[in-house]
Amino acid sequence: MNLKEEKYTKYALVREMMETPEIIRSFDPGVAAKFVETVKSRKGLFLTGEGSSRIFPARRAISASLKKEFVLPVITEGCTQAMEYNLKDYVVFAASNSGQTKEVIRLVNALKRNNHDAIFGLTANKNTKLEELARVTHILSCGKENAVAATKSVVEQGLFYDSLLRILRGEKMEGLKEASEKTEQVLTTKTDKGIIERIQKADIIYFAGRDNGVAAELALKTNEITRKKSAFLEGTFALHGIEEVMDKNEVLIWIDPFSVDQDKFHECLVKGVGMEIIAISSEKTMFPTIIIPDGGQYAEYVQLAAGWNILVETGISLGIDLDKPVRARKIGNEFIQE
Repeated sequence: MNLKEEKYTKYALVREMMETPEIIRSFDPGVAAKFVETVKSRKGLFLTGEGSSRIFPARRAISASLKKEFVLPVITEGCTQAMEYNLKDYVVFAASNSGQTKEVIRLVNALKRNNHDAIFGLTANKNTKLEELARVTHILSCGKENAVAATKSVVEQGLFYDSLLRILRGEKMEGLKEASEKTEQVLTTKTDKGIIERIQKADIIYFAGRDNGVAAELALKTNEITRKKSAFLEGTFALHGIEEVMDKNEVLIWIDPFSVDQDKFHECLVKGVGMEIIAISSEKTMFPTIIIPDGGQYAEYVQLAAGWNILVETGISLGIDLDKPVRARKIGNEFIQE
């Protein structure tokens, strides 16, 4: 996609996706510094929110944290289930792009009734209910999104958690310029028409990959952008029973495939089911592969952007209005003041 052709520029979704490289480039790693002392004073970090405000930012933060020496537990859960948990020893970050998500506000109110005093907000809008209730709320610099499907805010939320955990570890957050350039590259790379046609014709689009937020977030975006059914098959889930009901008219998009499992995926899904597997990877695989730059420590952001590109091309090829889903809303479940 690009910002030169009218078929792309007419959509707020595309324009907001294309703002993402500059958001990465200009991100200030020091924005999370003021929260660090409070995080250090507790025994864990709990990241919550609904939909896109949690799927990529929180899961990426957890995955990145587990690859390094242990500092403190970082966990996530949806807000309603979190109301059943004892979070008194955790610093809670509640993310909501709108600042008005009902489940988020309900959880924050419940925690405050139990005298929890380490609740922080993360939102893209000022003067919201979340900002009113949270101890401190960080307002993202990306600005308001007009498209229903969240994009640029998801990336900045991820960067915020990334910066918070790096400061806790005494690490510098470097390489953002290069990450920005690679993100822009994958957003503007033309995808093979044959791959788009295959995805366009699929009855269901599965996503497989690590539980780091990328594949799960793309599965959600598939619903919003292409109006097709999708599912996230974490790790090697696709090999453990679901192949019984898969069909040759479906397709699986595998993000950064595990090299040790490619033969088995081919045997069970390509040969056994008759479906096609499409890989997104910085290396060649045994499947049709969309080659992307190696994003290094920011690989997940580059992979996510590559997936966006594919979904936009698919949605446009299907003649879909990318900005106006029939049922999905910008604020999935909005808090209304009684």
